[in-house]
Amino acid sequence: MMPSPVPERSDGVPVARRGRKPDPIAADVGHAHRAWLESVRARLRASGLTLDELVVLTGFSKTRISELLRGNGYYPGWEITFSIIKALEIPAWPMRRLWTAAAQEAKKQPAWIQRSIDRVLPIEREHQPTAHQGFVQLMAGAYTAYARAFLLTDQRAQWVVAETFDILWLCWDEAATSESAPRFGWRLLRSRVLARAHRHPEGHVDLRAAALSAQTQQESTDLAERLSNIDELVPLFDAIGRLPRDQQDITVLRYLCGIDAETVPDVVGLTPAAARAIDGHARAALADIYRHRQTRE
Repeated sequence: MMPSPVPERSDGVPVARRGRKPDPIAADVGHAHRAWLESVRARLRASGLTLDELVVLTGFSKTRISELLRGNGYYPGWEITFSIIKALEIPAWPMRRLWTAAAQEAKKQPAWIQRSIDRVLPIEREHQPTAHQGFVQLMAGAYTAYARAFLLTDQRAQWVVAETFDILWLCWDEAATSESAPRFGWRLLRSRVLARAHRHPEGHVDLRAAALSAQTQQESTDLAERLSNIDELVPLFDAIGRLPRDQQDITVLRYLCGIDAETVPDVVGLTPAAARAIDGHARAALADIYRHRQTRE
């Protein structure tokens, strides 16, 4: 029997059988750093390349590559990062934005970031997949409103949404061939938002601070009225933070962000019937939480 041919990448490099997985990402890696690092590790697993093959393709030592993949040591420069993503055929344009954001998160000075970028020849701006571009235009408003509900400021919300769309660009082929690209994108956004959301001591997402920036608070100019509103809103927002994920998502989009009920299913990637059922369960759950609260009081 003839042996099976060894598969090749598009650049002709043989794809070896997968070796040992890299060690886990270091626990102290920041959220932005982890975001692009997880994408690189996923692409490495899918490629079948070994660390030894990355050494050959990049020219960097196995130790340095291994440290980069684990997030150990100092934040990696753009030169080694670019060498690895080039070997893995990862789009460099969105990746450089992700790398830069993570460098800022790691407290790297602007001069260090620019010097690191300048060590690599300028990269040509890659063609953004048309479908991805349309997806971004369609979802940007709802995604930003959702992120703002948890992260409270426009700047933080826009930053996380931009991160989500760049990661989605890196894995757009996977998203496009999934059962539902909107569902794939929504789960990615939710993971990026909740990774940064404030947590209640009991472990669930803490939305109580969002009550202070709720629309009713912004519209009221009477201090006594605002304080009264806060007393009513804080328990409600706390209850929303305790809902199961899908119920919480639809509640936040519909009642905190003001997204139209007919639009919500398209945003979260669910059928209208499923979204209506989840909305009903959420309202029943909130009523139940209130009843238990009143019983305790």
